[in-house]
Amino acid sequence: MESMENANAEGHYKFLVLTIVAGLVGVYLRFAEFPHATLVSNLVLLVASFVALKAVFGILK
Repeated sequence: MESMENANAEGHYKFLVLTIVAGLVGVYLRFAEFPHATLVSNLVLLVASFVALKAVFGILK
């Protein structure tokens, strides 16, 4: 029963929402008009994706 309580913890889902928002910021940065916008957006998307996967695997654990 402990793993079920851990999976339903509110903190996991708040963290997941924040990583999704960070990913959306990365998507919107692709359309920005400043030097190296593509590089910055790719880095933001990469980090947000990695952290989101870590959060999902933390829920499944």
